[in-house]
Amino acid sequence: MIERLLGPRLSDEQRQRVPPGQYVTEKFPVLHYGSVPNTDLATWDFRAWGEVYGPFRLTWEQFRALPRKTVRTDIHCVTRWTKLDTTWEGVPIQAVLEMAQVRPTATHVVAHCEQGYTANLPLEVLDDGDVLLADTFDGRPLEPEHGYPLRLFVPKRYFWKSAKWLRGLEFLTHDVLGFWERYGYNNSADPWREERYSEE
Repeated sequence: MIERLLGPRLSDEQRQRVPPGQYVTEKFPVLHYGSVPNTDLATWDFRAWGEVYGPFRLTWEQFRALPRKTVRTDIHCVTRWTKLDTTWEGVPIQAVLEMAQVRPTATHVVAHCEQGYTANLPLEVLDDGDVLLADTFDGRPLEPEHGYPLRLFVPKRYFWKSAKWLRGLEFLTHDVLGFWERYGYNNSADPWREERYSEE
């Protein structure tokens, strides 16, 4: 009964992994704006363009042939839930950056998703060892409400930066606010600094 009210019991090590203002859940809450897209893999594609020497477009089969990586880590939502020890699989961002041949002038990236949704990140945040283009969660393909067939996975930021239903990455010489950032969410989204909302 206590665990149902207060959440799972945590070890000292686990408690240290929970950012301030967060609570731990064993569930995987679903939050997004708009409807869940009905994706047809036969017509799906993924693009990289902008400040790159090698813009490209991939079909689903071509994407699935790229190098793969598994990441086990915690995730944190701006609505204050944290889920510990999640397992994700997909294409490491470094493989995409290498294919695209990112220009030295690129400083920021905008993730473009279904239904016009966007999320923005500095390139230095995106280019991290635990960032994936993820298509698998807990050993199974992503469920539609969690971003099937592909989502950006950036675990060191609040989870809205891990944009669902990803269709492309645009590399820019400057920052452009994403969907939630235009509606008052913090541009940096660091859970350890509780960067939830803009102070402007």
